[in-house]
Amino acid sequence: MIRRTLRNGLVATVAAVAVFPVTAVAAPAAHPAHPTRHHHVTAPAWGRVSTHRHTRLNVRSGPGTGYRIVGTRPVGRTLPIVCRTRGSNVLGNHLWYKLPHHEGYVSAHYVHHHTAVRWC
Repeated sequence: MIRRTLRNGLVATVAAVAVFPVTAVAAPAAHPAHPTRHHHVTAPAWGRVSTHRHTRLNVRSGPGTGYRIVGTRPVGRTLPIVCRTRGSNVLGNHLWYKLPHHEGYVSAHYVHHHTAVRWC
């Protein structure tokens, strides 16, 4: 009697594993409101302001000369650069550099960088 019960239990277990081999192990799902994203924290690039006639460099609210001026930077000043983007043309150069902490954008024509600058 005990052998029959053990054998039936063993047959039932083997049948269950054969029918449902991996459904018992499930990976946790990502929260639908917050999908998994890989954020790469990179150090900012650095550039030095180099304007003509030693004028101050305008910092603008967006990547173009049509945006309002929100500040200036002196010649020779070293700037942290978050990323580069395309904007309005400044003497044949369409690249603009984004400054950290919502400080604004500067034309890449007037900033010489020494490290690689990633795209925004």
